[in-house]
Amino acid sequence: MTTTPEVQPQGGAPAPESENLIEVKNLKMYFPVSSGMLFQRTVANIKAVDDVSFVIKRGETLGLVGESGCGKTTTGRCILQLYKPTAGSITFDGRELVGMRSRELRAMRREMQVIFQDPYSSLNPRMTAGNIIGEPLVVHGLVDSKAEYRERVANLLQNVGLNPYMADRFPHEFSGGQRQRIGVARALSVSPKFIVADEPVSALDVSIQAQIVNLLEDLQNEFNLTYLFIAHDLSVVRHISDRVGVMYLGHIVEMADRNEIYVNPIHPYTKALLSAVPIPDPVIDAQRERVLLTGEVPSPLNPPSGCVFHPRCPISIDECSQVTPELREVESNHWAACIRADGYGAF
Repeated sequence: MTTTPEVQPQGGAPAPESENLIEVKNLKMYFPVSSGMLFQRTVANIKAVDDVSFVIKRGETLGLVGESGCGKTTTGRCILQLYKPTAGSITFDGRELVGMRSRELRAMRREMQVIFQDPYSSLNPRMTAGNIIGEPLVVHGLVDSKAEYRERVANLLQNVGLNPYMADRFPHEFSGGQRQRIGVARALSVSPKFIVADEPVSALDVSIQAQIVNLLEDLQNEFNLTYLFIAHDLSVVRHISDRVGVMYLGHIVEMADRNEIYVNPIHPYTKALLSAVPIPDPVIDAQRERVLLTGEVPSPLNPPSGCVFHPRCPISIDECSQVTPELREVESNHWAACIRADGYGAF
């Protein structure tokens, strides 16, 4: 993987920026399970994220999908350094985040922000909307006067489709969609380069979801933002994402362009996810391939050997329980972690 060069080229020209804003390599996040009342000791580890690698290019949206508990949110929080990874490397704009000192990391917070899933619990009920949005401006010292503070807050409210007079209202006076707009404005307040959108529309009505997704797209175009969009709704991910990564039990099992992964899914888990998406046309819905999975998702406390998906895989063979497949490029810009994925239609 490439990083931003530390040495400027000859002639005094500035060092060129790397194409990738985020580079994640061999990321692991294990949560220890302790035993004992007085002298606690670690008896096992919950492998929430286990050896994940990917890049996010500047200005693009990478969608991350999968079942609940597969490690999507944990991956996003590791990038933001809300969790300290067990192992691996996370590079942001050419700078290594893992092991960075608190003072340096505080400065990096301006570049990386998050939009939380629940618009009801992510806002302080005792603060007005204006104070919620404006707090990051004060924390990072981005305003010099009260007049500038009020002007910035008013502009941010307008950017997300709210009226400036709403700055004096409290969260309980807003609808769910309006609260999420406040969360978007708060993330936008410090002019970040990168935003983790952690299922930002899953708690909203379907009619409101489209509005928030369109707002995120408009803001991305206006402010040149880069997104990690975490969701379990595949139709929403396809609409907003440039590339899509599919996670299962702490592993990325497939990654490709958004249209490619929907038209030509390679991994059997991706096929199962897509076959479960409802289609309004009953004729097309009756003709499409159905992939039914048996059993339950294994526990990350004791994941299966070999391919973690093999206990539920409809095409698994004996080798699947012994060999851990690597995420490899089976077609141009189409990656899959399956020992039977030798090309489209290989199984």
